[in-house]
Amino acid sequence: MGFMNDSKSKKTIRKALSVLGKKNFVFIMHGGSFPAAPNENTGFGTINSNGGKIFIEYAQGLFDAIQMGPAGKTKSTDASPYTGTIFSNNPLFIDLKELTTKKWGFILSDKTFKEIVDNNPNKDKNKTSYSYIINKQEEALTEAYDRFIMLNDKHLNKEFESYKIQNKSWLDNDSLYEALSIEHGSDYWHNWKSEVDKNLLNPKSNEEKIEFAKRIEDITKKYSKEIDRYKFIQFVLSKQNDETREFAKSKGMKMIADRQVAFSDRDEWAYQSLFLDGWCLGCPPDYFSKDGQAWGFPVVNPEKLYNGDGTLGEAGILMKNLYKKMFRENPGGVRIDHIVGLIDPWVYKKGSKPKPEQGAGRLFSSPEHEFLKKFAIPSVEDLDMNYSADNEKRVKYLTDDQIKKYGRLIEKIVIAAAKEEGLTKDSIVCEDLGTLTNPVAKVMKKYDLLGMRLTQFTVPTEPEDPYRCKNITPHCWAMVGTHDNKPVNIWAKSMINTHEGYLHVKNLVEDLFFEAENKDEIIVKMTNDKEFLKETKLVELFACQAENIQMFFTDFFDMNETYNTPGTSGDRNWSLRLPDNFEQMKTINLPQILKKAIISRGKDFAAKNKGIIEALDEIK
Repeated sequence: MGFMNDSKSKKTIRKALSVLGKKNFVFIMHGGSFPAAPNENTGFGTINSNGGKIFIEYAQGLFDAIQMGPAGKTKSTDASPYTGTIFSNNPLFIDLKELTTKKWGFILSDKTFKEIVDNNPNKDKNKTSYSYIINKQEEALTEAYDRFIMLNDKHLNKEFESYKIQNKSWLDNDSLYEALSIEHGSDYWHNWKSEVDKNLLNPKSNEEKIEFAKRIEDITKKYSKEIDRYKFIQFVLSKQNDETREFAKSKGMKMIADRQVAFSDRDEWAYQSLFLDGWCLGCPPDYFSKDGQAWGFPVVNPEKLYNGDGTLGEAGILMKNLYKKMFRENPGGVRIDHIVGLIDPWVYKKGSKPKPEQGAGRLFSSPEHEFLKKFAIPSVEDLDMNYSADNEKRVKYLTDDQIKKYGRLIEKIVIAAAKEEGLTKDSIVCEDLGTLTNPVAKVMKKYDLLGMRLTQFTVPTEPEDPYRCKNITPHCWAMVGTHDNKPVNIWAKSMINTHEGYLHVKNLVEDLFFEAENKDEIIVKMTNDKEFLKETKLVELFACQAENIQMFFTDFFDMNETYNTPGTSGDRNWSLRLPDNFEQMKTINLPQILKKAIISRGKDFAAKNKGIIEALDEIK
């Protein structure tokens, strides 16, 4: 634990990481999980808070960047950050405390802030209070907006007006949706009773254009204050985000964003003319779900992505603007969850299950499908028909031209957006976990994209498993687990004295103790010793050849709670936070883990780096 408060120790650790060939060491924690400063726990974390800044100072000098979760505005009934909007950011990430200061003209009263903190039902727990704070935050920001109007500060007013003009293309749509949500008493547009309001930005005739324009004018007048308040909230959040980014930069830290491939309800309403009518995004049937996963998210219409001459169509321009905004605001890069959904998405008919027998298939890989064949890149002759429609290896033959067509979105939108914002394609972190379709694997290889290797996913019976230490290549990101996995503590405990655990241990010993003469003794000890197995699993991460390492906060802080359990709902998910007293918490023994990672590379490598091993031993 002491090494986190000692710059000399951090420098030694960074030297060890360099010796092991690591270019980036990134900490992962979603926004709501950030700790709070004393007497400032409102029920939800944010990196913009004093607690967030305390953490940045704590992590500086050790980590290169902090990877956040998706930052979009979430539903009032769903805390999952992966349901967030593409442009509007989540108001819960506004630091309310700052609004009580002179900097913001005291637009939020100390009394209101104190009441929110005092009544937070989880103020003494490391859990968010989502249903509590989503209402209280709205009340506080309404108060702040009203007082901002009364304040009439010329400088802030000028900044606000400039912000509204610069972001008009998406801000007008999102704020109009907010007004309609109030009008209909629901922020889920499918529940609205008015068909006109459901299609307000999607007129299908000149008559509808005139009718809908009048309706927009009426709603805008009726809810002018609420619309302006929505824009003000986004302005405050943007301003705080910018200041936090500069603060992190001054500490040598960058931010990495997280972008889900799905679109939110708000986005679907605003851009519904760009989506494929009657189709949804999901996952095919697999070992974990015999019926597949019906996500319900809209599917971008391929015919709206590009024009006939290959230039970007309306949907392509929208997506490129999104990625440009993300790269501009996050110089550390953008993680894409899940890259398959951009290259070779699985789609199904709305109202049906995502199963082939009910019409589901790969959007660009189904030449035999009655409807999807119009979007197919391969021909029927390119398929191995011995494979079923949901099999990930069914596209057997691909030409260079076909691979380029699969990669058009990556090349013309994502990579192009990164380059235009001064970044390289290595700033794109591709979440490609699980079995990849052949087209996705080919595109990843063609564009030399950085995928992920999750060591907890290792299949111990497969010698060539890509997640196993000896098979992990340099050009990738490696980690023990993501937000969907159990912390390494729990994983190790579940493996003790089991056959599966023995298989993992056997592989770990082969990969990391290959020069040891007492391999059998090590296997016996590790099979029965949770702490030894956990430590070795962490050694594996740093011993592998991956140049980029990520670590989820539950693993670094040696926690015994899971952040998200896929397939479940309620307060158990997305609610775990780093405790406010995190600086007193036990962390993994990183100096010793790195020392053992160096030793695991062999006697010659260890002898060459004897000095750094001794320096690591001195860190307490």
